[in-house]
Amino acid sequence: MTFRNGATGSALAIALACGWMQPAMAQSTDAPTMQEELAAMRAEMARMAARINALEGELEAAESNIEAVAAKAATPPPPPPAPKSPVDVAWKGAPQLSNDDGWSFKVRGRAMIDGGIISAPDSTGVDDGFNSEARRVRLGVQGDMPGGFGYKIEADFAGDEVALTDAILTYKDGGLKVSFGQHNNFQSLEELSSSLHTSFIERAAFTDAFGFQRRVGASLEYKTGDVIVQGGLFTSNSADLPAQDWSVDGRLVFAPKLGDTQLHLGGSVHLRTLEDGSTVRYRQRPLVHFTSDRFVNTDRFSADSELGVGLEAAMINGPFHVAAETYWQSVDRGPTLMDPTFFGGSIEAGYYLTGGDTRGYKSGKFDRVKPSNPVGKGGMGAWQIVARYDHLDLNDAGIIGGTQDGYQFSLVWDPTAYTRFMVNYARLNYEDAAFAAAGGDTSYGVDVIGVRAQVDF
Repeated sequence: MTFRNGATGSALAIALACGWMQPAMAQSTDAPTMQEELAAMRAEMARMAARINALEGELEAAESNIEAVAAKAATPPPPPPAPKSPVDVAWKGAPQLSNDDGWSFKVRGRAMIDGGIISAPDSTGVDDGFNSEARRVRLGVQGDMPGGFGYKIEADFAGDEVALTDAILTYKDGGLKVSFGQHNNFQSLEELSSSLHTSFIERAAFTDAFGFQRRVGASLEYKTGDVIVQGGLFTSNSADLPAQDWSVDGRLVFAPKLGDTQLHLGGSVHLRTLEDGSTVRYRQRPLVHFTSDRFVNTDRFSADSELGVGLEAAMINGPFHVAAETYWQSVDRGPTLMDPTFFGGSIEAGYYLTGGDTRGYKSGKFDRVKPSNPVGKGGMGAWQIVARYDHLDLNDAGIIGGTQDGYQFSLVWDPTAYTRFMVNYARLNYEDAAFAAAGGDTSYGVDVIGVRAQVDF
């Protein structure tokens, strides 16, 4: 039993040993296959890791897109742009409305209030001393129309009367301008310059004495380079219509710019025929308009026609300017009477005391002064001093209208481009004056002080 059991154990041991050896031998025999499987498994695991990394990247990108969409959804959209107004508004003293179709509209106006003192010899009996007036109170409209057309209508309400000043229809094409209606004919640099831009409260004596005023007519203007040519056919002022008199007027201007210097050279011709039986009268106030006394006066005399010839010259350089004009007015009195020729002329020089300021000039006329440092923007406006010699001779061919020699000084303050204050002083010396002093003396002097406040828009 013991043996059997020993034999059995030995057999069992041998069987077990053989059983373990067979798998080992089988494993040894199959080793290359297992390595291949392990390599394949490693490759699969690497592919799976790469795919996982790719999926993680796609997930992060998707999360970023979700966050961006959420942020965009949380931000309110910008308001839509405001629709463009069909009307543009600019400010040029007053609102100016315009649109892309070529229409524009602007209300315009001015107010000038004058006051002052006239001192004449007591024995002349003239009404001197202090006086004042609303020199000009104008209101009107102006604008453009499609096709190159424009319009300007303005009336003066000074003195509790309504008088038409401008009523013009214009057409522009390049350098050509055609005008129809009541407007200035082409006489004198100072006369054609707006009263808003003159150096003194009144223009030189000859412009008023010889009857320069707006008239109803048609005219052409052409500007090319530095040359301006103007001409027109006119009748009387609208207040004197109907009338049979008419005039032909022409003006030529050469206005080159030499460096910083603006030059102006010009000349004008005025030929006017009068109705049969007409009379003319040439006279002038002592600088200011608020007196009705004229110390030079031809009184009325018969006339068939007038011929006026004028010369102009001016120069502007920085703060300095000088301007001079002469004018001859000849009257045809018919074959049996002598024809007189009267003369007027002036020369002025001005200087700006404030730095950067200069006198305005545009298209053959003096123009608006624009202070470099206006009041309201930290400045004191533009301050200018001007001196003028003004001569008028109304004596000729047996007509004694007198002579006037004026020595005049002006202090001009432009707080802004649309406001102005002026103080003027004039010493006017007369020969053959219309008012005789004591003993019949017609040679004496008159002193005048005039002030003005003005605004325009």
